[in-house]
Amino acid sequence: MAKFYDELNEMHRAFITEQKLFFVATAPTEGRINLSPKGGDVLRVVDDTTIAWLDVTGSGNETAAHLFDDGRVTVMFCSFGDKPLILRLHGHGRVILKRDPAWADWATRFDQPPGTRQIFVMNIQSVQTSCGHGVPEFEFKRERGMMEQSALKRGEDGILQYQQKHNQVSIDGLPTRLLVD
Repeated sequence: MAKFYDELNEMHRAFITEQKLFFVATAPTEGRINLSPKGGDVLRVVDDTTIAWLDVTGSGNETAAHLFDDGRVTVMFCSFGDKPLILRLHGHGRVILKRDPAWADWATRFDQPPGTRQIFVMNIQSVQTSCGHGVPEFEFKRERGMMEQSALKRGEDGILQYQQKHNQVSIDGLPTRLLVD
């Protein structure tokens, strides 16, 4: 049975820090819903109602476009270990771009691998837990490292060219504001 909370508690925080994978769901006012898996040491619990995660250059940039358009976001953590649990955070997010004045403060919270693109900050409005009994058990094997390898191979100029070509608009044509406002 689902339980709802107004903010994160110690059990939630501990669960989040144990997870190797989380999922981010966003939607524009009109258009496709996006659901992105995220891995690596990119998420930080800032306080009981705020989380932030570092985003690196990838094939698309739907989350940024959707947050600029609508702002709603759900982040889901799911245990694949022996203790089942699903934890969802519902709220509103914002994008911190490298050119934003807030970048300097937020960036200090993260290691910044090659290809670092932006930081997402989420204001949590609701925390939801559910049993997770239907989720199978899996074991973590390793991080792939392919995103970092790709960024190193491209170099800064190559990453910028890639972002210009692939990261400036969403699938539905919404601006991501990555390179221009």
